[in-house]
Amino acid sequence: MLLIPSIDVRGGHCVRLFKGDFAAETIYASSPIEVAQDYASRGARWLHLVDLDGARDGELTNRSALTQMTGVTGLSVQVGGGVRQRATVDELLSLGVARVVVGSAAVEQPDEVAAWLRDYGPERVCLAFDVRLDQSGVPQLQTRGWREATTISLFEAVERFAAHGLRHVLCTDIDRDGALAGPNVELYRQCAKRFPMIAWQASGGVRDNADLHALNDVGVAAAISGKALLEGRIDAQQMRQWLKG
Repeated sequence: MLLIPSIDVRGGHCVRLFKGDFAAETIYASSPIEVAQDYASRGARWLHLVDLDGARDGELTNRSALTQMTGVTGLSVQVGGGVRQRATVDELLSLGVARVVVGSAAVEQPDEVAAWLRDYGPERVCLAFDVRLDQSGVPQLQTRGWREATTISLFEAVERFAAHGLRHVLCTDIDRDGALAGPNVELYRQCAKRFPMIAWQASGGVRDNADLHALNDVGVAAAISGKALLEGRIDAQQMRQWLKG
């Protein structure tokens, strides 16, 4: 399993939200590019960058930050937040982004996004599905920066794109995100079991090295971690073994 450090950018700052709440924001002293360079120096191969302004407003906003990060030697960057048009995918790829992360558009424009998967290839497009569990424990999708609920389950959404070459799926359990409460290991166990051909990226709740081992054991391809890494809850030696995959 690969550990992918995550940097959330809002207003040009490196931030973290608590359970997706824009009003519950922590701003970190280091700039996004300083954080990215630090991860690269520790051996990170990939970085996950979220444009929170873009996720909320529906258009790419923090171009300066992402352009700087794509220039960090040895670091491949996947970027999400506000990717709802083909022109945005084209722009991100032209800026040196290795993989474009598509969220709300995959729910609201499935035929269009299926065409992106076919045209750009499954290694250049990752679908991001943000979920909350309903009363029956079924993961239901949320869109528009986690503000709008849908009646579509995670598994229905993945099935819709499976025939179009879907390879990478980033799944975030919103109620775990930024809470340092531990990842929803059972959710990712179900994901890997139902769709073993998908390279699952688990996001939300990672707090320590034990959580990374737990996710590795259920078969996810990558674990996304933001707050735990920013706050030093996983030490350099522990990070190194996961950063190299």
